[in-house]
Amino acid sequence: MNDITKIVTEHGDILRMLTTAMIAFVVAMALTPFWTNVLYKYKFWKQSKEETLYGTYATVFQKLHGEKHKRNIPTMAGILVWGVIAIVTFLFNLTRSQTYLPLFALISVGILGAVDDWFNIRGIGGIKGIRSRYKMIWLFLISILGAWWFYFKLGFDSLHIPAYGDVMIGFWYIPLFIFVILAITNAVNITDGLDGLSGGLLGIGFVSYGLLAYLNSQVSLAIFCATVAGVLVSYLWFNVYPARFFGGDTYALSLGAALGVVAMLLKSNVGIAILPLVAFVPMVETISVILQLFWRKVFKKKLFLIAPLHHHFEAIGWPETKVTMRLWMVGMVMAVIGVIIGIVGAGPV
Repeated sequence: MNDITKIVTEHGDILRMLTTAMIAFVVAMALTPFWTNVLYKYKFWKQSKEETLYGTYATVFQKLHGEKHKRNIPTMAGILVWGVIAIVTFLFNLTRSQTYLPLFALISVGILGAVDDWFNIRGIGGIKGIRSRYKMIWLFLISILGAWWFYFKLGFDSLHIPAYGDVMIGFWYIPLFIFVILAITNAVNITDGLDGLSGGLLGIGFVSYGLLAYLNSQVSLAIFCATVAGVLVSYLWFNVYPARFFGGDTYALSLGAALGVVAMLLKSNVGIAILPLVAFVPMVETISVILQLFWRKVFKKKLFLIAPLHHHFEAIGWPETKVTMRLWMVGMVMAVIGVIIGIVGAGPV
């Protein structure tokens, strides 16, 4: 008994992280059958993409995934994902300095994503959903609010560069914050195109930042990351190929925004610098879309068979499951490199 007491005393924070993650996992697993029945009962079917970004018929995408959407897979499972994260955090881990901001990003952007998903279900909008420019406006407004809070209320005004040190950027922190949140939110949304792909990559990202938060003595932030990871394990149980449901924009946008806020909250400020490594695959996926648009505009042809990159790999013959697992492995390796740089290059806390 004394040994157990000693372990609890010395490693209490780790036990809190693991316990909260397990609670989140169990609650999500218990509620998923109920929410799944709701999604199927009320026919929350995800509408297949029929148009490309340039307005033409999505021939390659329909060839790859048209049959999948014909079997009526519901979306909006993400409401359960961020809902459970919010409930567990409110009950067991609500702290003003470390969890208010990630929760705000999670819930506010999650609501925006839910509206977008509802438009998709009802076939409203240019490509069955809120038009991109309107969605970006709302994301921009939410990002401005977060940037204002970080700069004026929390006093964040520097960027830590590993192996160099802190760089004072002053007011430029606000546009940096806005760019980071918009970039990672849209990157995760772009990556959410194959069964289980974004879920695994998000899990890797939150575990990585959770470890760094714990080493920085930001225990509540680390527990928040563990909570997200616990719920994502439950989500992946049902979302890996063949998916029982899709998370939707309410899932991808909300968790992308939360990941960005977590990166910005790390004490050492190194979270921003290593974000391209922790979220390497979503970053590359986004770049592939940008390059595709650029190539078509300038050279009047496509660089990839289809963008984003995960669909290109499918188009050249890789099975969906192989694409997913290989990108998981790439994401894991790059995240480990990012964590190492984060630990070594963080400097004094």
